[in-house]
Amino acid sequence: MVAHWRSAWITGASTGIGRELALQLAARGVKVAASARSVDKLADLARADSRIVAVPFDVTSLDDVAAGYRRVVDAIGPVDLAVLNAGVWHPMKSSAYDARLATRSIEVNYLGIVNALEPLIPAMISAGRGQIALVASVAGYRGLPQSAAYAPTKAAVINLAETLRLELSRHGIVVSLVNPGFVETPMTAVNDFPMPFIIKPDDAAARMIRGLEKGKFEIAFPWQLVAMLKLLRILPTGLYLRIAGRLEP
Repeated sequence: MVAHWRSAWITGASTGIGRELALQLAARGVKVAASARSVDKLADLARADSRIVAVPFDVTSLDDVAAGYRRVVDAIGPVDLAVLNAGVWHPMKSSAYDARLATRSIEVNYLGIVNALEPLIPAMISAGRGQIALVASVAGYRGLPQSAAYAPTKAAVINLAETLRLELSRHGIVVSLVNPGFVETPMTAVNDFPMPFIIKPDDAAARMIRGLEKGKFEIAFPWQLVAMLKLLRILPTGLYLRIAGRLEP
């Protein structure tokens, strides 16, 4: 078990997993700084529990994140747990490749995490403790149909989390990687294809908290989808391409 969290900072907290995570942590007595671009949705979230403070900003702006982080610390004190969860999903087939959507995915899904790490890491190193959770996706394991914009960003997050885990543990910092499967959120509501083993956001948040409490590196769910995709991950490339090609709608 890792140390008890007194404070938590969550990005992408206005909807879905991030919102549920904020509510569940606050219910445990944790002071939560909730960040996203939506001022109105964050205000609604803060009204739901007095331990939640809304700190809106745009994760794609390094300057905005730096200023936002200072407001976070002013509001809740040094951050014990940071969950870097902001993300966008743009289903996109390679035959209709859109560089603008791909760029937006990189800006939010990857650079949104990178921007938050710049102030977080030195602060936690100075304190000699802390926990950082990077939210990626099982889609980052290997390329999948309609994921030309999304999956590469999540693969980058997985690689980044592995690197940070290796290097920051010596400073007393626990790095965790969260790889959800399909979760019933506004992001997945646009999908017009089957989503096997889809779960509710409150269930996803509870699974995240259980894994984070244990200091696990990878927290991946649901296990059925994770097992299927991890099998694809270890298959020889030729066999993987033949199997995955059959998944294209």
